Amino acid sequence: MNYHAGEFDVIVIGAGHAGCESALASARMGCHTLLLTINLDMVAFMPCNPSIGGPAKGHVVREIDALGGEMGRNTDKTYIQLRMLNTGKGAAVHALRAQADKFLYQHTMKETIEKQDNLSLRQGMVEELIVENGVVKGVITKTGAMFMAKAVVMTTGTYLRGKVIMGELMYESGPNNQQPSIKLSQCLKELGFELARFKTGTPPRVHKDSIEFTKTEIQPGDDKPKFFSFETTEEVAEQLPCWLTYTSAKTHEIITSNLHRAPMFTGKIEGTGPRYCPSIEDKIVRFADKPKHQIFLEPEGRHTSEYYVQGLSTSMPEDVQLGILRSIPGLEKVQMMRTGYAIEYDSVVPTQLKPSLETKLVEGLFTAGQINGTSGYEEAAGQGIMAGINAARKVQGKEAVVLDRSEAYIGVLIDDLVTKGTNEPYRLLTSRAEYRLLLRHDNADMRLTSIGHEIGLISEARYQTFLVKKKTIELELERLKQEKVRPDEQTADLLRGSGTTELTMVIDALSLLRRPEITYDYIEKLTPSPLMLTEDMKEQVEIQTKYAGYIDKQQIQVERLKKMEKKKIPDDILYEDVHGLAIEAKQKLAKIRPISIGQATRISGVTPADISILLIYLEHYNRVKAARS
Repeated sequence: MNYHAGEFDVIVIGAGHAGCESALASARMGCHTLLLTINLDMVAFMPCNPSIGGPAKGHVVREIDALGGEMGRNTDKTYIQLRMLNTGKGAAVHALRAQADKFLYQHTMKETIEKQDNLSLRQGMVEELIVENGVVKGVITKTGAMFMAKAVVMTTGTYLRGKVIMGELMYESGPNNQQPSIKLSQCLKELGFELARFKTGTPPRVHKDSIEFTKTEIQPGDDKPKFFSFETTEEVAEQLPCWLTYTSAKTHEIITSNLHRAPMFTGKIEGTGPRYCPSIEDKIVRFADKPKHQIFLEPEGRHTSEYYVQGLSTSMPEDVQLGILRSIPGLEKVQMMRTGYAIEYDSVVPTQLKPSLETKLVEGLFTAGQINGTSGYEEAAGQGIMAGINAARKVQGKEAVVLDRSEAYIGVLIDDLVTKGTNEPYRLLTSRAEYRLLLRHDNADMRLTSIGHEIGLISEARYQTFLVKKKTIELELERLKQEKVRPDEQTADLLRGSGTTELTMVIDALSLLRRPEITYDYIEKLTPSPLMLTEDMKEQVEIQTKYAGYIDKQQIQVERLKKMEKKKIPDDILYEDVHGLAIEAKQKLAKIRPISIGQATRISGVTPADISILLIYLEHYNRVKAARS
């Protein structure tokens, strides 16, 4: 029997990485928020890799922090290793990656949520959405509790009709043997949502004491680590190394001879898996010419002996998994503590969402995370904070916040999902961002802190610190433009040490800094700054100087994009009435319902000719509408 259990402004379903960010954002913006989770012990749980960041993903974590979210801060409190990747390449693809203490990460996040004003954390399985006249009104849990709300955010991860698969064994389950959510998936179908079936997987975990590390290569963290949060200033503890090994010919032989038992190839797995994170059996088949594949051994925490075997995701039977493990150098006598598995789950086709992540079918209902067809904790958290922000603003009667593709990787991620959709678990890559020179790891605060402050997630004190940083960088760039460097003996000695050519004439310091071999450290020795620059300020001065020409070109492209984004398309346009549009364009435009001409240009199947026709139609449409009013 149902009973009235309480009223809230915003309800968030699911307390994974998307749900935590959604609920914290909503509560911090002043909304009375309820966070419901199937199991309180699984808040911010990492069912797969115990790591945060990496290419594109690390950029997202920095963006979440710049907006006022929690993932970056929480990682900085709980990491066991920090490492900047791609340092041999340009600044646009530098990416921070952390190994997190898996258990400390979730406990610290849970503590943050429990202490947050306006936020109630409660255990309960949501089985039904209360929807009246196309507007969400609340949720009903398995125990009959009816919680009413003005907005609901669904962040159910891989729990919707979850099914675990290991060889011949299959059973209904969420990740890590948690309860799956069955009835909520059915509720979505009844409301008219189109669902997709996706698959992800995880590798086995092994006991540290059974690994022969002498047969592997050490992978230490950085000597002087950088952090995800712009607020973090101090290291937390000694870093722990990871270890690298490889599959062997015997590994490949075991897998090949057992493909008849692999669910990936026997038809038992229906869901589509992530292309960029294939199972080991898939890798062996697809890349049969490769003699070996990298395997990373990663500690799951400071106070556990479990090691994560990165690169060995599999749904093979348990006995085959043990054989595979023991065929790998360093793991010949390994003890398997947990078996790897595949998990299938339902997701919402994301083209049913507005760019705000509100569903088009049900007003006030938002979705974020793996339910939208993505993979990865970072992609989930990036969507989560935006869904939480927009759910709160919906309740407050304010306009939605939509980050465009030139502002953030989060903007690229959401635009890709709602405009193009995805036929496999979506993973964010730097190559997906056409303005990646602007969307660097180092400048996320420059891009997004003002937005975070405006919506109420960045404190006044933090905002003022940011303004000082921004002004100091501007002043230093101007100083270097005016400062002259002369071809004297001191300059010649310094330039010889850097490997660059000596000066033959007086130039300004900014021009000298543009040389590839010259770092800000050299400039500082030649012309010390009277300003108090921190290390990240110096980094900004150097990157902005060296990338200036490229940045200017991309800014011109961005201005063109913004003109297209400003040309809004009314909600009530009937595309079948637009004469001259191709049939495919009419169908795609009617399905996606883009909010601007800019978004319309990115829809697959909509040609430049279709856009021209649409622009002419809109001009006529707006003239008629203006005349009537």
